[in-house]
This record gives sequence, structure tokens and C-alpha cells, in this order.
Amino acid sequence: MVAAKSQKPPTWALLWHMMLYQPRLCAIDSIIWVFGMGLPIVPGLLIREFFDTLTGNAPLRFSPWTIIILLLAIGFIRIAMIVLGRFTNTQLRFAVSSLLRRNLLDSLFSQPGAQPLFALDNTNKTVSRGEVISFFRDDVEQIEETIAWIGSLPGYGLIVLGSVVVLLSINVQITLFVFLPLIGIAAVVQYAETRLKQYRQASYQATQHVTGLISDLFTAIGTIKVTGAQHDVLNHFRTMNEHRRQTMLRDRVLTAMLESVFQNIGSLGTGGILLLASQSMSAGSALTVGDFALFVYYLSFITSFLDYFGRFMLLCKQSQVSFDRLATLLRDAPIQTLVAHHRLYLSVLGRQPTLPPIKQPKRNQNSHLHELTAFNLTYRYPGTDRGIHGINLKLVRGSLTVITGRIGSGKTTLLRVLLGLLPMEAGAIYWNGSKIDPSPHFFIPPRSAYTPQVPQLLSTTLGENLRLGLTVEEDQLKQAIALAAFEQDLATMPEALDTQIGANGMRLSGGQVQRVAATRMFVRQPELLVFDDLSSALDVETEKILWKRLFAATAWTPTCLVVSHRPTLLQRAERIIVLEDGRVQAEGKWDDLQDFSFLNT
Repeated sequence: MVAAKSQKPPTWALLWHMMLYQPRLCAIDSIIWVFGMGLPIVPGLLIREFFDTLTGNAPLRFSPWTIIILLLAIGFIRIAMIVLGRFTNTQLRFAVSSLLRRNLLDSLFSQPGAQPLFALDNTNKTVSRGEVISFFRDDVEQIEETIAWIGSLPGYGLIVLGSVVVLLSINVQITLFVFLPLIGIAAVVQYAETRLKQYRQASYQATQHVTGLISDLFTAIGTIKVTGAQHDVLNHFRTMNEHRRQTMLRDRVLTAMLESVFQNIGSLGTGGILLLASQSMSAGSALTVGDFALFVYYLSFITSFLDYFGRFMLLCKQSQVSFDRLATLLRDAPIQTLVAHHRLYLSVLGRQPTLPPIKQPKRNQNSHLHELTAFNLTYRYPGTDRGIHGINLKLVRGSLTVITGRIGSGKTTLLRVLLGLLPMEAGAIYWNGSKIDPSPHFFIPPRSAYTPQVPQLLSTTLGENLRLGLTVEEDQLKQAIALAAFEQDLATMPEALDTQIGANGMRLSGGQVQRVAATRMFVRQPELLVFDDLSSALDVETEKILWKRLFAATAWTPTCLVVSHRPTLLQRAERIIVLEDGRVQAEGKWDDLQDFSFLNT
């Protein structure tokens, strides 16, 4: 990790910064909790008045019925405050958890798209998409829970402060004895801190691995059934679940033991205080029966606060583990980006948000491509010498350049480095003679569009997959469908563009998925089209139709950079680049490269 991560602010500062994300909601929530938690102070005074009235020592002389009515009124008000507090607390929870997930997702989107995420041990072990889900779920929920508890701190503080003020006015010695258990609670949490963090991190990691395996099983279910590996896979799944059960059991048992210690410390303190009070009364002090009843009444709240304080310290330690885990997904970004304030379009306190319009790709003089050149492009995968080395590339407007080579020669890597999906170690890229910083934010429509070897589709309708929020004319959409040779397939679908295509396009064939991805590119009419083996799942005739229509298109003049082995496309190319072990082995036109036997296979 970089130095910026070693200078991470303390957990309490991160939590407080998140609390300030919704200051009005936070303030309302705290005020409600102050009244809801602070109101029980008054019944204690009424109870003392009641007992002193019975013994004839009450200065105010309230009737018993007056006291009962006041107690009922305070009870109803407190119930109303608690109900309202649940509403505002839920709003606060949802706001802060949404902010965390938004910032984490934004950080992942800002990273080079083709680089893998890294696991918590800072090794090169990658984290799957299924494992990442556990970060968004478990760690965010842990931090959300801690922040929800912070909202009730002012209420607890008020009731304890009010109780202490009243009890100090009665007996200083007994009151000071009340807070001795706090020292014990702090000592216990400090002693158990290391093991507490270890158990929590181990349980989260075990859950993360199980979640990742479930995701992988759903993805590879066809392969598992074909190879007859169901039994072995299920046994592995049971083993991982058993490991998760054991780690979570250790974590829960330790947490339960500490919570039990906190409760018992408070109970022991209560017993000691009652002994002191009874001895004081038997020694003939001024402590009345009403004062004793007040002590007993307030002790329950103070004991509850001691338990609350211990549990809150546990939550803070566990939230520190969650912040450390989430920081591993941020890579070089500081942890502050995780709690940075950004606008979320949520309904807060009943107010519906106004959603911003989806940004449409806008064309200008800078977006037009006349020439794209790259020099000395170099990238090596971490811990290996695999990658690309010193590759030069030149694309001119309207041209077709094909990259070819054997499996593992670096074709896909070259495309990803050029598009900023992998960070180049050396080299420079120029768009129309101007040097650019390659990033996924630059090579987007209307400048460029990219289709990988395995296109990704959303689990929604066909039309929504093509538009992705883009406002497009119906004629333009039909033209893009025709360019991708998809109009006949569309005609066989009863619901046409409203057809649900299933998870990642599972209801479509491989060739249909690729042509849907191609249509999604064509409808945006980008200057540069980058295909990574687009026609691998297409039959020869469909491929010929697609390329013939694209090159004959009059709507715009695209420049094409394609990875392919198909002779029909290689023969069309103005330039062919042959890669071998990440380096350019040869380049030229089809007639110049007949010595490479694999080009004819």
C-alpha cells in the first residue's frame, strides 16, 4: 500500500465525517433521542415525590393521582418520540450506507477496468465479483450500525448527566461510586481489542470467500454439470461453509462474552451502590425513602448506559476492521474518499429528489478523430514478465487495423492499455497530435466505443441494453440494428426491443450477444470502434454481412481497431499487426504476411 493509506485518520473521525453528511437529519435524530432518552429523568423525581408524600417528607405535596397522571403523560410522549426516532434513524442509516456504497462504487469505476481487485492480505490473490458483494453488504452494514448508535449518544448523555446532577445533590460518595464500572469496561475492551479485530476480520473473510464461490457456481453451473463435478464442488462448498461457521462462531462468542461482562459489571456496581445507600440510611443520614427510590430508579438507566458504552466501544473496534477492509478496494486512493460527501438522490424526510438528466455524448471538434498514434506502449502484469513491450501504433480516420497473433501473444492487453483499462508503464498516446492521458474516461462515446471478448449485458430488456439511458431516435436505432445484422433476429422476438434477455443475456445465443454489443456501439456512432474478436461467435456469412454493412455505412466514418484471426477480415485490413510474446513480430498487409502459417488457419 502507498504511504497515503498508512496515514489513515482515526475511525472516530471517519464516523463523525459521515454523520455530518446529513446534518439536518442528524440533528433532528439527535434531538428526538435527547427528548426520548431524557424524559425518563422526570419520572424519577415524581417517584421520589410519591414516596416522600407517603412518609410526609415531600416539599411539593402532590396528590398520588396527580403524580400518576404526570407519569402516564410522560410515558405517552416518550413512546411518540421513540416511534419518530425510529423513522429518522432509519433515514439516517439509509443515507450514510448509500453514501458509502456510492463512494466505493465510484472508486472501483475510477480504477483501470481490466486490473483485478486485490485481497486483504495485499498479495496478488484476486477478489471475485461475488466476494466484492460482501464488502458492499457486510462492511457497510457494520459501519451503518455504528453510526446509528452515535445518533443516540446525546440522549444517553443527557439522561446520565441529569441523573448524576440529581444524585450528586443527594449523596456525592454514592454517586461517584456509580462510575467505577466504566474503568473496568474500558480495560476489558482494550485488553480484548486485538483478538476482537482478528475474529471479526476472519469471519468477514470467510463470508467473502463463500459469497465469491456462490457467484462462481452460478456462473459455471453448465461447466460443472457437463464435467460431472457436482459432488466435488458441493463438498468444497460444505468445507468452506464449515470454516465460515467456525470463524463466525468464534467472533459471536467473543462478542457475547464481552457484552455479558459489561452487563455484569453494571450489575455488580448496582449492588455495591445499594449496599452503600442502605448503610447510609441505617447510620441515620438525611437520605430519605424517596431519595433511596430515586437512586434505585436512576441506577437502571446508568447501568444501561454502562452496557451501551461497552457495546459502542465494541462497534467502533469492529468498524475499524470494516474501514480497513474497504480501504483495500480503494487501491492508491486515500480512505477519505470513502466518506467524502456527494449528492445522493434519495427521499429524505419525505422530500422527493429531482433526478438529473442522463448526460448525452456531445460531439465537438476535439471528439473527431483524424489520427491516433501510440509510441512504446509497455505494460507487464504484476509479478510476471507477461504483457506488451514497446509497441507502436498508428490509426488514421476511416481505416481498418487488425491485430492478430497466437493465443497469449498480448492482443487483448494491447487494446486495454491503449484504452486506459490497464495502466501503461511506459509510452505515450496522441489524439490528433495532442498527447492524452489514457483513461476509461477519455475513450468513451463519441470518441470511442469498445466491445471485449465476452460482452457484458444487463439483466433487463433488449432495448434498455442498447440505449443504456441514451436518448436516440427510432430511425437511428434501426440503422444500428441493421449494421450489426441483427434485424432478422429481432423480428423473431415477439416483444421486439421489450424482450427480457435474462441474466447477462442468457436467453441469447453467443452470436446474438456479440451483435447486441455491436449495436450498442453503432447507435452511438463513435469515431473509434475497438473490437476484441467480435466475430468469434459468428458464422462466416453473418460476419461478412456485418463488416460489409459497416464499411459501407454513410451515417458516419468510423475508424476500426480489431482483434481477429478471420481471413475475410484480414484481407480487408489496411494494416495487420502480428504480435508474439507481447512484441510486434511483423506488420503490413495481407499479401505481405503469408509466411505466417497461422493466418491461413
